Amino acid sequence: MSNDKKNPAAAAPALPSNFLRAIIENDLAAGTHTREGLPNVITRFPPEPNGYLHVGHAKSICLNFGLARDYNGRCHLRFDDTNPEKEEQEYVDTIIDSVKWLGFDWNWQGPNGNEVHLHHASDYFDQLYEMAEYLINQGYAYVDSQSAEEMAANRGNFNTPGVNSPFRNRPREESLQMFRDMKAGKYKDGEHILRAKISEDAMSSPNMNMRDPAIYRIRHEHHVRTGNAWCIYPMYDYTHPISDALENITHSICTLEFQDHRPFYDWLLETLSKGGFFKLPVPKQYEFSRLNLTYVITSKRKLRQLVEDGVVTGWDDPRMPTIVGLRRRGYTPESIQLFAERIGVTKSDGWIDMSTLEGCVREDLDPKAPRATAVLRPLKLIVENFPADASEPCSCPVHPHHPEMGTRQFNFTRELWIEADDFMETPTKGYFRYTPPVGDQPGSRVRLRHGFVTECTGYDKDENGNVTAVRVKYFEDSKSGTPGSDNYKVKGNIHWVSAADALEAEVRLYDRLFTDPQPDAGGKDFMAALNPNALETVTAYLEPGMKNAVGDQRYQFERHGYFVADRVDSQPGKPVFNRIVTLKDSFAAK
Repeated sequence: MSNDKKNPAAAAPALPSNFLRAIIENDLAAGTHTREGLPNVITRFPPEPNGYLHVGHAKSICLNFGLARDYNGRCHLRFDDTNPEKEEQEYVDTIIDSVKWLGFDWNWQGPNGNEVHLHHASDYFDQLYEMAEYLINQGYAYVDSQSAEEMAANRGNFNTPGVNSPFRNRPREESLQMFRDMKAGKYKDGEHILRAKISEDAMSSPNMNMRDPAIYRIRHEHHVRTGNAWCIYPMYDYTHPISDALENITHSICTLEFQDHRPFYDWLLETLSKGGFFKLPVPKQYEFSRLNLTYVITSKRKLRQLVEDGVVTGWDDPRMPTIVGLRRRGYTPESIQLFAERIGVTKSDGWIDMSTLEGCVREDLDPKAPRATAVLRPLKLIVENFPADASEPCSCPVHPHHPEMGTRQFNFTRELWIEADDFMETPTKGYFRYTPPVGDQPGSRVRLRHGFVTECTGYDKDENGNVTAVRVKYFEDSKSGTPGSDNYKVKGNIHWVSAADALEAEVRLYDRLFTDPQPDAGGKDFMAALNPNALETVTAYLEPGMKNAVGDQRYQFERHGYFVADRVDSQPGKPVFNRIVTLKDSFAAK
């Protein structure tokens, strides 16, 4: 017996290595975040509730929640709800639903029982305000009365140092009173703003984010959670590190665009720790590369344009890269988790090909999706020597590799549906499906899968020259699985459904939304790269048992790909199917 058999733990797969895991494991070894009553690893996923999450967010969700899970820690879901004019409860609800659907939650079994770590930045508005007053009193913040245009001009650029605001040395007492008056609603939007004063020469910093960053602005807007209690709201760069510290986050993981924001993150927490607001160690921020996926855009603004311009039917349109869109398309949580694991975590920007995501859903569905027969582009097949009023029961496995899943039952009848491309009047080389008799040569022989061997005897056309039916004869002793059936040696083997019993159903053939692998890179007009073939709707014929399919139920339509019963439009006895992905990568931009 091998060692793996003796010791099950030895057979457990090693966790995938990346630089974040290395950091966490070093911290665990050093006891960096050992605190009584708290896990040693606490991460967070902090979305702004101003839109629907997309596949890039899915990577972050899997990363943050996955790291916490793998190191016996916890992950918080925290809404950065500091911009009330763009935030809605609808977005909060869909984000919660998306994270749960992906397989994660924010519960933690601590020493005092179950803890629910669903948080909002607005939970901390009082503390954020208190800390802002402290910064003013200590000379680390001031109220600036410049206009937005003046501030932008005086901020400088990467090649030019900024210029101090004329209000930078405003007396602390005056700034404090003005800040309190801002809170009391005595000023209009944009009339004043609170800025951090990190150092005397901060406006010359090569890091633009350190040039007296804004930390509070006036917004007379109704807030979903706090109503009209506040008319000043903290900025993200100020709110985020404080929220992390208040929640005892150990590893604050974000994407690379926040790398230049990290010095302010560190400065703010260090400064507030000296004021007694936080105990050491405070959280540390670490950055990883965001997901760049080919044939996809992830800009919220551009995704919103697709919805508002009617290019797609909504945020959950199966062509959209939103989590709700991927879910309706038929992607599984397991396939998205596999994708997040497979693409890894790095600090280098790069592009991941869409085929990687599609490969993950194929890999996930292949061993578990029941099989079904569907004819998507139907052509009538008439078995001339089979009685018109008869039927012959046939069966096949629900899954070819899992006999425990049972069998599917269906009937062979005189009239059947086959795929239109299973017949050619003039066959090309290597074509082994139906071809008509030519001269003294009989038509081709083809096995109807799980049924009988048939021979083409002719075909019918309409007045426009279109083939409307293929005629065949069947061989009674050739039924699959019966003695002697293997005496018939044929190269063609095609699927079919009984015309008498078939379920007529709407099937939506989805493909990639864009023809350009980088549709909005380099200032391109992404709308010009829309794929005209991203959706084709067909009336298909399915084996009769498919009438019982319910929303979110996934199948492999043999020969065609993986499909899901649409979770919105399917009705009892009348499912609508969406193509998730083809059986192999066959995308070609047209």
